[in-house]
Amino acid sequence: MLRAVGFSDEDFAKPQIAIASTGSDLTPCNMHIDELATHATRGANDAGGKAVNFSTITISDGISMGTQGMRYSLVSREVIADSIETVVAGEGMDGLVAIGGCDKNMPGCMMAIARLDRPSVFVYGGSILPGIHREKPVDIVSVYEAVGRHARGDIDDKELKEIESCAIPGAGSCGGMYTANSMASAIEVLGMSLPGSSAQLAISNEKRDDCYNAGKAVQRLVEQNIRPSDILSRKSFENAITTCIALGGSTNIVLHLLAIAHCADIDITIDDFERLGEKVPLLCDVKPFGKYNMSHLIRIGGIQPMMKLLLDRGMLHPDCLTVTGKTIAENLENIEPYPKDQDIVHDWDDPIKETSHLRVLKGNLAPTGGIGKITGKEGLYFKGTAKVYESEEDALQGILRGDVVKGDVVVIRNEGPVGGPGMREMLSPTSAVAGRGLINDVALITDGRFSGGSHGFDVGHITPEAACGGPIGIVQSGDEIEIDAVKNTISLNIPDSEYESRMAAYQPKGAGETRGVLGKYAKLVASASEGAVTDK
Repeated sequence: MLRAVGFSDEDFAKPQIAIASTGSDLTPCNMHIDELATHATRGANDAGGKAVNFSTITISDGISMGTQGMRYSLVSREVIADSIETVVAGEGMDGLVAIGGCDKNMPGCMMAIARLDRPSVFVYGGSILPGIHREKPVDIVSVYEAVGRHARGDIDDKELKEIESCAIPGAGSCGGMYTANSMASAIEVLGMSLPGSSAQLAISNEKRDDCYNAGKAVQRLVEQNIRPSDILSRKSFENAITTCIALGGSTNIVLHLLAIAHCADIDITIDDFERLGEKVPLLCDVKPFGKYNMSHLIRIGGIQPMMKLLLDRGMLHPDCLTVTGKTIAENLENIEPYPKDQDIVHDWDDPIKETSHLRVLKGNLAPTGGIGKITGKEGLYFKGTAKVYESEEDALQGILRGDVVKGDVVVIRNEGPVGGPGMREMLSPTSAVAGRGLINDVALITDGRFSGGSHGFDVGHITPEAACGGPIGIVQSGDEIEIDAVKNTISLNIPDSEYESRMAAYQPKGAGETRGVLGKYAKLVASASEGAVTDK
């Protein structure tokens, strides 16, 4: 059978290197990845291995966002991890190059790599260039926010279509420090990508070379028997968390790093994000909350100067091994600092925020935690009146209608891993809030999650979720909710007796689906505070 797919007599003596592509025409993030896989194949073959190619699925968050289809996005992370594990283990592959380019296939690839524990390298498919609208850069989030601006009357139909038509100019993952670029950065710092992989444009010679070199690197890892378990450690995860905080990473890194750590049998919890976050400043002025795109950060050196800065400050563990066969300190030895004439990355003594923007909030509204992405630009404290919606669609319509006003706390529930099922991202409601000019006047909380493109006073991942009996299910419109991003608390301000009475009477809706892939997922999935894994 292997002769039929192109093996020669000599190939049977070589290590078989799996090249796992997430390529498809479903999304710009992945439309070029099959072509990138050919370069990884060439690299593995030139290094003395025998490359064997296969593909797996992806879901486009940007296309499914705001629809019932978005319920399948986080589910796809598990399907991708399972499919790569199944092929590589089932076919007895010796090593693996996995190439991902959108939010869920990246952690899905890494979860499989951790489970398989065979010599592996992850390659990021690369970042997209921004579109240009009236001489200003735009991206996918610009479109969602334009919908809110249109509802407010700030722009007309013509301009809305202009923004929509130019926001995505070609291949690559969303161009801010959204989830794709955040995860790419985290994986590089973990030591599982070659240096520089996270900060390259999708369509570039640098990215093609990265793929070729990854193919070669896996062959070396096979020869040296260096496995993910030699690279992934508690220290390497702490390095990834620290760097992503300084970069302004997405809330989704919490969910995904917890899941990858679980697959690697490493004890990382949401409390580690809080502990590390008190020591690390937010330094990078990037979208969605900041000014710059990933393409701007790439021009000044990517994330490696940030890593070197943190290393020199004693914030990173220097002895963590990487897929180069060298330690993180050895990889960074000759890295130059960022240019002095740039304002993308702030000086250590002039941070955007002195501590992490990723806040782990607990209280009677989230006994096992919620995750806020609060940079300080929207304030650090919010007390307001609950406006409750039972789904994302209802909330979006309410915001666009003008029901939500200054001082409201928008509550969106029954959107958790079980209740959705699938824990949809709330980019449409948060962007509608921004588009209507309420970004500094309204908070939004949910047992769902947020896109990396969301910004504002937002708290997601509230656990336990409503469908599993969590207290977010007892909130009533008109209740007072208090969120303190300094004390890291989130509270429903009603008398204790009323709280206990409501909890006793509350009857959760349970899983949003009971059949098919969503039904299976709802039966198996763990809490968001545990990474929403399905093999707990």
